[in-house]
Amino acid sequence: MTYSVSSVKYYIRSKIKLKCLAIYCTAAILVTAQLSPAQESSGIKQRITVPSPDIQKALTLEGQGKYSEAQSAWENVVKVQPRNGQAYAHLGLLEARQEHFPEAIGFYRKAQALNPSIPQLNLDLGLALFKSGNFRDSAKLFELELRKHPKSPDAPKLATLAAMSHYGAHEYGAAIPYLKDAKAADPHNLTILLTLAHCLLWTKQLDATMEVFKEILLINPDSAEADMIAGEALDEKGDNAGAVQEFRAAALANPREPNVHFGLAYLLWTQKKYDEAIQEFKAELENDPKNNQAMIYLGDTYVRQDQFDLGKAVLEEAVRYQTSNPLIHLDLGIVYMETGDHDAAIREFQRTVALEPDNVTAHFRLATLYRSMGKKDEARVEFAKANSLNKKTDEGLYKRIAEANARPDPDPKPEDPQKPGAAPKPDEH
Repeated sequence: MTYSVSSVKYYIRSKIKLKCLAIYCTAAILVTAQLSPAQESSGIKQRITVPSPDIQKALTLEGQGKYSEAQSAWENVVKVQPRNGQAYAHLGLLEARQEHFPEAIGFYRKAQALNPSIPQLNLDLGLALFKSGNFRDSAKLFELELRKHPKSPDAPKLATLAAMSHYGAHEYGAAIPYLKDAKAADPHNLTILLTLAHCLLWTKQLDATMEVFKEILLINPDSAEADMIAGEALDEKGDNAGAVQEFRAAALANPREPNVHFGLAYLLWTQKKYDEAIQEFKAELENDPKNNQAMIYLGDTYVRQDQFDLGKAVLEEAVRYQTSNPLIHLDLGIVYMETGDHDAAIREFQRTVALEPDNVTAHFRLATLYRSMGKKDEARVEFAKANSLNKKTDEGLYKRIAEANARPDPDPKPEDPQKPGAAPKPDEH
């Protein structure tokens, strides 16, 4: 079986998503402070209508930023008025301001159960859910507020929060309409444009992706991230040269951009331009010495070039950080096999098939190794397994690596001479 590119793409995508979400988590905190005067005024009036002395004290302490004292004051209010939804809403707000989001969510839900008409309650609860990583539930609340106030001055902010909630929940198609609304309200917001471009790319709307890319370049001609997006889109369209060109432009625009060298190296790797790929993997590791993906693929590239000592050093370092990628164990197995450590090689090939049972290369390598050790029964079993596996085809950067894994096997005899119909020689590694 060839190796899934999805793990590589997921790695890059997760880094991008975290970057975008970090920006919007910061922005989300500011949303409530930037509500329109009409909405904010309405909320204040309903919350403090004819306050009792206890409520007035709690509000005063809250306004002074004395959160612990304000919390105690609000707790005294709910002891006397256990069905006061506004008091619970304020307790939730105090917890949220201290970034105690699970506690804030509990208080907000209590307030919602007691008095769902409290102004801004859905927004406050949505923000707490968003900050706690519960993106699906936060999206529902932001969408609800947007439906209630479609013409509000705050509608673009709500659209942005709804979009980023869907984005955080990996619902990229659902995020796109809200991102377009946010873009219409703020057409020069690079973060919104970049996020929209990512969502279009990840839903394979490639022409639309390139259109947004052009808009980004009009605002920031030196956007490394935009060049990376364009590179991914061109790769999806089968324009390998164009994809490499865009990633080179990204690396030139910002050599320190996270994953820019890794993305370029990976494209070069899939095109078997291993010498160039090695330099880019090394450049990524200079930026991020603990980039495990860069380590794994750098080690793999050395193995493909029969530089087993260099490959072994990199892969044994990489395996300290992560062991769930079958490729690292396959490569280590090859290194140990080629350097005569058969027991270690068997261990690594077995780890490979434990993680990826239909990995034809690992089964074939095991069979070849067992045969060389005189273990005919074990070899026969592994040859049979390899022979029964269907090879996968290369489906592009988002799917499978096939041809990039092509590498002649050092064993000159591709099948077990004792058995007819033995496994065909795999075309990877």
